[in-house]
Amino acid sequence: MPTSPPPRTPTSTLTRALHGGAAILLIAAVPVAVVGLLGQDDYRGVPRSELDYAVRPLDIPAGWMTTIGVIALLLAAAAAALLLHGGRRGATDRRRWQVVCPLVGVGVILGFGYHVATAGVIGANIGFGLVVFFGVPLVVVLLVLAAAREWALHAGAGRRAP
Repeated sequence: MPTSPPPRTPTSTLTRALHGGAAILLIAAVPVAVVGLLGQDDYRGVPRSELDYAVRPLDIPAGWMTTIGVIALLLAAAAAALLLHGGRRGATDRRRWQVVCPLVGVGVILGFGYHVATAGVIGANIGFGLVVFFGVPLVVVLLVLAAAREWALHAGAGRRAP
């Protein structure tokens, strides 16, 4: 006679809050890591005062920017590891990755867009125009996808509740 698996215990509020915080940390750390690790991209051989910027970069030294990027990357990796571990143990719903991953993609696009927007150039910053032209619609699609998936998961959970 086959035995049924033991009933799952409900996930505690603290565990859900921890995993929610880890997801927020992952989403927030990714654009900071991208900006920090890519660094400032100014045209070489021209003084900074003669360069044109679409957006003025923050006045952070290059060494500090790299350090901030590495720390953000480590935080994002730790948050992702915590979420993966929680998913493997059954403490979190693995389908939540369908919401988190598009938002991480938005963070990558925003981080890269900031990197391009703050690049010092001579004349027009064509790269910034391309980021706006292609990046903004992609960000909108990813946000709609994440929102639709979150809505579907929430609606499905409401139907299964007793």
